[in-house]
Amino acid sequence: MRVLGIETSCDETGIAIFDSQYGLMAHQLYSQAKTHADYGGVVPELASRDHIRKTLPLIQAALSEAKVKANEIDGVAYTAGPGLMGALLVGATIGRSLAYAWQVPALAVHHMEGHLLAPMLEDNPPEFPFVALLVSGGHTQLISVEGLGQYTLLGESIDDAAGEAFDKTAKLLGLDYPGGPLLAKMAQSGRINQFNFPRPMTDRPGMDFSFSGLKTAAANAVRLHKDIKTGEVDEQVKADIALAFETAVIDTLSIKCKRALETTGFKRLVVAGGVSANIQLREQLGKMMRSLGGEVFYPRTEFCTDNGAMIAYAGWRRLKAGHTNDLCIITRPRWPLVELES
Repeated sequence: MRVLGIETSCDETGIAIFDSQYGLMAHQLYSQAKTHADYGGVVPELASRDHIRKTLPLIQAALSEAKVKANEIDGVAYTAGPGLMGALLVGATIGRSLAYAWQVPALAVHHMEGHLLAPMLEDNPPEFPFVALLVSGGHTQLISVEGLGQYTLLGESIDDAAGEAFDKTAKLLGLDYPGGPLLAKMAQSGRINQFNFPRPMTDRPGMDFSFSGLKTAAANAVRLHKDIKTGEVDEQVKADIALAFETAVIDTLSIKCKRALETTGFKRLVVAGGVSANIQLREQLGKMMRSLGGEVFYPRTEFCTDNGAMIAYAGWRRLKAGHTNDLCIITRPRWPLVELES
């Protein structure tokens, strides 16, 4: 089975073709980061317009890369949610229309299920069951995964997602959007123990997260260290704040992951989403899993952020299991992962 995947949930246009025999045959991605950088965040209308311009050319490029023709596609998978409504409608409309024209099944894919399954595109894929940490700009969730569609929510952020907190704190430090990777780079020059930020909600039971207070702590540190005359913060102090913030986020994620593993008894941890590309997070979770006698799995760096490959793969898994959608175009900007069926 050969599946075309379309990802247009936010500010990346991702197209891929996955084949059950040959694996990933093509992967095309266009990032709108430069478009939104001047605004300090994603502008939904601009995102939608860019998806309209880029989706069809990227589909043509993917078909060319894979050296396949349209009549050799057996199914179309598109991101139906969660995400920005206008952006989702672009991919959903194009995906459903192509499937109708090609007379193949179409499937509405859950964006976070795509992230959750992305490590299965690697040479050493995880087996069920496992705990999944989905950590991105829009979501921070811990999920117990017993099989495809067998998901139990263990904990989630009650306010800002970890990636969102990274971007907002980066903005406080004068960094461009998207700021998460830039903050992590700045943190490499930071001095340890210069600031002591809280590890939110780790002193109480449960696996929920909260990052708004941590962001406020970083904002207060910036405010207190501004030069009275210039209003600027010394670059070394900025790096110290970046390191303290990054360390606090990573410690918090690690503590909650350990709780989730202890609660479920699972020995495998899957980490996916944009923040999963963070090198320090990978190192700390790797050490933790080795101490627990378990193993941690990640997608390759290019598949941590939004991409078409994860949607094509998730679509293939679902189509293989017999899931299809009728002629209606499905979009769900808010779509709890636990509502999916096996």
